[in-house]
Amino acid sequence: MPAKILIKVLVLAAPLLQLASVVSGFPAHASLAGLSGRDYHYVVSQLEAKVPAPPPGPLDFNGTKLVDDPEHPWMPLQPGDVRGPCPGLNTLASHGVSYLPRNGVATPVQMIQAVQEGFNMENFLARFTTYSAMLLDGNLVTDLLSIGAKTSLTGRDPPLPALAGGMHNHGTFEGDASLTRGDAFFGDNHSFNETLFEQFKDFSNRFGNGFYNLTVAAELRFHRIQQGIATNPQFSIAGFRHLTAYAEVTFPANLFVDGRREGCMKGQLDMLSAERFFRDMRFPPGFFRPAKPTATEGIDAVLAAHPVQPGANDGTSVDSFTVDESLGSLLDYCGFYTQFVNTTIRGLYPNPTGVLRKNLDMNLQFFFDSLSPGSNCTQVFPYGQPGEGGMA
Repeated sequence: MPAKILIKVLVLAAPLLQLASVVSGFPAHASLAGLSGRDYHYVVSQLEAKVPAPPPGPLDFNGTKLVDDPEHPWMPLQPGDVRGPCPGLNTLASHGVSYLPRNGVATPVQMIQAVQEGFNMENFLARFTTYSAMLLDGNLVTDLLSIGAKTSLTGRDPPLPALAGGMHNHGTFEGDASLTRGDAFFGDNHSFNETLFEQFKDFSNRFGNGFYNLTVAAELRFHRIQQGIATNPQFSIAGFRHLTAYAEVTFPANLFVDGRREGCMKGQLDMLSAERFFRDMRFPPGFFRPAKPTATEGIDAVLAAHPVQPGANDGTSVDSFTVDESLGSLLDYCGFYTQFVNTTIRGLYPNPTGVLRKNLDMNLQFFFDSLSPGSNCTQVFPYGQPGEGGMA
């Protein structure tokens, strides 16, 4: 073939080769947000689309029981397994089998069932956390979500702007001021941070007599926010993060305490058990889940102890925190829901079509149905009523 013709062929083929390289390295769990129209259509054509299954209901038996049992043996990570910023999900994946797949990639139905079975998480909360994460970080076409780290595609120029493997994608489900993970600004927002865990233990000693409880949660929550404001110019607890920042600090006291503890020891997490969950990603030996379905008990008291409104630093300077309630907050639950759907999700997927639009509508409905009973929020439809347009 003459050199000039060969060059023309290669030039014409370059876009197709580029698309092929994207698809060949595109994980089935990676978010589709941020893909250009051409990349999106080509990627989706290579994925196995799934119709999202409806979420499971509450457990048939919702009392305490042994969950660190022989049917769920802990195993160390294998090549290809991922773990992320949530110690509870990390633990469930490490125990595998009927909790979570050991590779850290699951469907929303699997995640809801797992947090109920392993931690007796209340059904509405299990659905709320799962579908918010799915909408933010999951692959809405394949119905898969990773609990872990970003996925890197090499050889793509320019890089895909929002390709992420799951829940450590900063600014979505994961956020600043974690108790045992660093802020994304400092480079690693998903790995266990020994320095922060030592701070966790220090506050537990100072305010909880050696145990982590809701009193410790209130003090440490406020301290970590102040640390972020003072050291991270990009620090933010706006919108969704304001809600999760306060909810997540109640989880160790509510979910990680053995369900057989009663009286004054209820809600008191000892440091050896905390190490098992946060550092080792496993149940303490012989762990029993909580005695009844549990949500975010104590969250109002944690916020009331040191109330901080949603907001952020200015992006370039520390100690520049400004209140920003435009995306709602823990204090404005329905405002949070409306802005989350109309602003955040619509920003990720401005013009969805086909199976993406259909699955978005279904997941948005599952998310709305998971809102706290009695919230009386008005449902919003960012893309119009399901079935109205966008289905080509």
